[in-house]
Amino acid sequence: MTTTTLAALVPVLPFLGAAAGLLLGRSAPGFVRPLAVLPTLAALVLAVVVAARQGGGRAVDAVTELTPTGSVPVELALHIDGFAALVAVLVGCVATCVQIYSTGYLRDDPRYPSYAALVSLFTSAMFLVVYSGDLMVLLVGWEIMGICSYFLVGHYWETSEARAASLKAFLVTKLGDVPFLIGLLALATEAGSFRITKILGAVASGSLDHPTLIALLLLAGVAGKSAQFPLHTWLPDAMAGPTPVSALIHAATMVAAGVYFVARLLPLFQASHAAMVVLAVMAAVTMVGSALAALAQDDIKRVLAYSTIGQLGYMTGALAAGDRGAAVFHLLTHGAFKALLFLAAGVIIHAAGTNSLAAMSRMRGLRDRVPDAYWTMTVALLALAAIPPFSGFFSKEAVLVVAEHAATGHTEQAPGAAGWTVLLAGLVTALLTAAYAMRLWLLAFHGQGTEAPDHGRQPVVMNAVLWVLAIPSLALGGLAFRLLPDWFDGHDLTPTLTTSVLGTGVALVGGIVTYAAWRHTTALAARPPLGAVAAHPEGDAALVEAEAIASHEPAYGDIAYAADPSDPGRLLLGPLHRHAAVGFHLDAVYTTLFVRPVQAGASLVRFLDREVVDTYVRAAGALPRLLGTAVRRAQTGNVQTYVSALLAGTVVLAVAAVLVATGA
Repeated sequence: MTTTTLAALVPVLPFLGAAAGLLLGRSAPGFVRPLAVLPTLAALVLAVVVAARQGGGRAVDAVTELTPTGSVPVELALHIDGFAALVAVLVGCVATCVQIYSTGYLRDDPRYPSYAALVSLFTSAMFLVVYSGDLMVLLVGWEIMGICSYFLVGHYWETSEARAASLKAFLVTKLGDVPFLIGLLALATEAGSFRITKILGAVASGSLDHPTLIALLLLAGVAGKSAQFPLHTWLPDAMAGPTPVSALIHAATMVAAGVYFVARLLPLFQASHAAMVVLAVMAAVTMVGSALAALAQDDIKRVLAYSTIGQLGYMTGALAAGDRGAAVFHLLTHGAFKALLFLAAGVIIHAAGTNSLAAMSRMRGLRDRVPDAYWTMTVALLALAAIPPFSGFFSKEAVLVVAEHAATGHTEQAPGAAGWTVLLAGLVTALLTAAYAMRLWLLAFHGQGTEAPDHGRQPVVMNAVLWVLAIPSLALGGLAFRLLPDWFDGHDLTPTLTTSVLGTGVALVGGIVTYAAWRHTTALAARPPLGAVAAHPEGDAALVEAEAIASHEPAYGDIAYAADPSDPGRLLLGPLHRHAAVGFHLDAVYTTLFVRPVQAGASLVRFLDREVVDTYVRAAGALPRLLGTAVRRAQTGNVQTYVSALLAGTVVLAVAAVLVATGA
């Protein structure tokens, strides 16, 4: 088969698996698991073959017109360069691991057939986004992922949290998709085509009249899909869905689509310095804000969700610095270790027996109960914290290097202001990332909470997937920057001494300070209660501090603060902790600015419809009804009444005739 044919089969196979799974889910339940795993695995194999044939060389292009439109044509086009080939392999690898893992994680779930089919459809849509060479076809995959996320996040629809989270994810992403669609149409109108290659040619020739406006419209959709500030608030709430879904969304699909889209059309954004600065500011605020929020979360999945937001900020930061190679490099390594983090968290939750026990303040004794999750999550957290030689170190250093080059004027691909913004925010985020990674490791595996009931050993298939993902989390970064330079536009991704020392140094500081804070708070929590202070004439300020840390704080929004005296996040963040724990109240701000005005407007419209419009409608029906009532009462059926009325009418007419005659 030709490379084009193989590439076309990659998104088709999971789609067929999804369709077959939905059709046979009830009539032939024994086929559900094979239909979930095998098509996705076959798509992965084909994606690897396509990548090997493409080899990081010249892009593979194929096109056929779908239907004549009379204006801008819509074409079924493939455009597979080195970036597309590598990202497709990542998507296939993570999706296959998630499907295999889910056979154990959801083995007793009655809705597993529909879940597996939706995961396959989700995977197919992401493959379509990755390989598509036409923006309108790409938009089809983009929107299919949105509806799949709605159903998958709301998988546990019996709970109000899942229903609210799925609706929020759908609405917030659609809020960004509206300007995104407008931007696509404007771009195609000015370029005369939806084809990516023709659009890039139009950008290179300078034939676009409004590159800044188009770029900003497209960034709105990217912010929604990739959970970047200010449209990132849906992603932490999306943790209400099954944990394997979280791994899929965070590691290889949905949120990766926005970053990948900007990487494909990066010359368009580089045509506008204003758009690049906006992208840099968006990345910087996202990185730092999400890292602070992650340091304050108690739920292990929400920590990882905010971590994803921050790591996506690194990717958009690399794009703002004008280098898509570093962005896609970090996308690949992040996909490996973030999938591992979520699936290891799923093992922890599975061991506890319920998703409600994901609070780290309640965890105790898990190191010995889930040894596979302990060791593999340790590897993934080291990669997340960018500690050498783990994979995250090399890709994060690549981001810092390109930001430094943009800041110091060594490249003309991005303004210096964008480079400095990304570089400084990246270093601060490296410090905070190591801090919340260390905090998660300490609280999850060495916490002093209440030990949950032991629900037995996890299925072998779940632990096996963890070890498979641990390999790229450890080695992918070191292999990629040495063996795959041609796949990243030929850019050298080797870490430099300056950024390596700075990045690793701040990461070590963050980890060490967090460990010291944990030891301090743990020691204080073990001391006698505050009441014992009265026995000492001079008192004990440390005991007062321990009591303050252990005290219950009020709930903010839907999050109730757990009283965990050993949580170093409280000590490190201080007064900022309660604000960071609720995402700096952005949901409350959006509720005030948007939700309540919309609800008030809806209430006004309902009042006008019921009390004004319906009044006229009811009146129009009431008048004939009254006339009918009057006529009905005249029809009594009494002959004497009819004769009397006839005589009375005759008399009246006679009198009237006499009066008229007399007057004449």
